[in-house]
Amino acid sequence: MNSHLWRRHRVAPSSLVRLLPSASPVFLSGGRGEATAEAQRERAIKPAVEVSRSNTGEPTITVGPDLQKQADIQTIQPKPTPYRQLVQAYGSVVDLQPFTDLGNTIANAKAQLAIADAKVAASQAAFQRAQVLHKNGQNFSTAQLQAAEATYQSDAASVRAAQIQTQNGAASAYQAWGPILGQSLVDNTALAKDLVQHRRVLIQVTLPLGVSITQAPQTASVETTTGQRVSIDFVSPATRTDPKIQGVSFFYTADAASGALPGMNVTAFLPVGQSTPGLAIPASAVVWLQGRAWVYLQTSAHTFTRREIPTTEPQPGGGYVVPVNPTSPRPEVNAPASGADGETQGLPANEPLVVKGAQMLLSQEFSAQIQVGGD
Repeated sequence: MNSHLWRRHRVAPSSLVRLLPSASPVFLSGGRGEATAEAQRERAIKPAVEVSRSNTGEPTITVGPDLQKQADIQTIQPKPTPYRQLVQAYGSVVDLQPFTDLGNTIANAKAQLAIADAKVAASQAAFQRAQVLHKNGQNFSTAQLQAAEATYQSDAASVRAAQIQTQNGAASAYQAWGPILGQSLVDNTALAKDLVQHRRVLIQVTLPLGVSITQAPQTASVETTTGQRVSIDFVSPATRTDPKIQGVSFFYTADAASGALPGMNVTAFLPVGQSTPGLAIPASAVVWLQGRAWVYLQTSAHTFTRREIPTTEPQPGGGYVVPVNPTSPRPEVNAPASGADGETQGLPANEPLVVKGAQMLLSQEFSAQIQVGGD
């Protein structure tokens, strides 16, 4: 029995030795499968887009090459374009009925003066003939001479009255509208005719209180309530200020076909200083967020940074001109791109600008933030 038991004891270890090699591969194979599945799950949940903040606090989005290709993201180097700093001011389209009424008053006074001049010329000649006839005794009585003299004196008085009315009308025009517009009314020049006949409109532009410029620019622009940008031409300093603003004011004119109507409030943009380097930003590069304009700059092969741009200088064909500002520190992210003091933050000159796919980047940026927030 002991020998039998011993033989059974010997078989068991031998069998275990033979089983272990066959069992071991099963265990190892299962471990590699789980590791592969875990890696696949990690790759599946890894986001295609990552959002972070640059060292200046701006939103930066990292986009893989596959998604860039799928979205057909395209960049360009912005075209250098001269930029002039703009001062934002308040504008209002002036009601020209008083201007028209004053022009009618001056015209009537001048007409009366012309009539008086004609009458006095005739009565003066008649009086002079009467003097000669009376002196030579040519059957011309003293009473007739006195009547001719009275008529002449009356007509001369009418001339003086008409002259005073004309002078008063001119003085009123100068006081109300300044020497340029006032003289235009008196002389009935093309400027006055265009305003009275509504071919052009008059716009009073008032600077914010405390803001001053050395000289009003000859040309500027205003933005109407419809968002249309309209070119305006300088006329003269204004003779009065806007009582609500109390700043320095100027008169400008604009084409009446622009849609600027009397009583309309507009925003004026006055170029100041010398031209500085700028960049032309195409309309396709601009995305809008919370009423502000943004663009994406490509800061590396897979990263794009969203930057705010000023919109004070639009281009005729769409888009904007922004200043080059490669070295100045950026403001806080929520700060506006253009402050009340007229300082404007610009863009670096050496970073590619996204001109196709910018809206997709904005959508991906906020989708990524929502997913991270949801997790």
